Amino acid sequence: MELKRGEATTVKITYECHPPRASISLIRLFALNSTDMTRFPALRPHLLHPLPSIRYPLLTLLLAALAGCDPEKPTSNLATIQLPMGQKTFTLEVADNDRDRKYGLMRRDSMPADHGMIFVFDREDRLAFYMRNTHIPLDIVYLDSKGTIVSIKQMKPFDENTTPSDGPAQYAIELNKDIAAAAGLKPGMTIKLPELKAKD
Repeated sequence: MELKRGEATTVKITYECHPPRASISLIRLFALNSTDMTRFPALRPHLLHPLPSIRYPLLTLLLAALAGCDPEKPTSNLATIQLPMGQKTFTLEVADNDRDRKYGLMRRDSMPADHGMIFVFDREDRLAFYMRNTHIPLDIVYLDSKGTIVSIKQMKPFDENTTPSDGPAQYAIELNKDIAAAAGLKPGMTIKLPELKAKD
């Protein structure tokens, strides 16, 4: 599609950013020139015909910004930390209360390779996890109160058999399957954890 200076057209854009779905019903676009479409003078609540294609990379970037769709952003509202472990640094969502620990990574279809979730408990204990409503295969890394890795195990999607720690643990970190080995993590290694406290 080509637009000349001063011409206007309309688009209906639908995107999905897992899990929320949203749409921009109307964006009225004015072309400043053949390669620069940066004016968005109006957003109106009307349904309009979709364009067959959009040939402008800048426009695509602007629409993504308007939509607020970031594929690298965690899909929950949990706080995150950056945690170096072995040869990699991970973005971990923090599950530090009973509700978030129980929900965990359920009902997600994917997770970026450098993301995961850390489960924070109020004291060391024998921990055990299972995979109810969890779609993606996972590694689970159990750590004691000092951050020393107690055990590393793997869990299969939807498996409701528990996967226990090999000793008392206060933290559990879930990563995509095989990522722990790829990062060089092994039992006995100590991970320098930030100050994390369970809220309940």
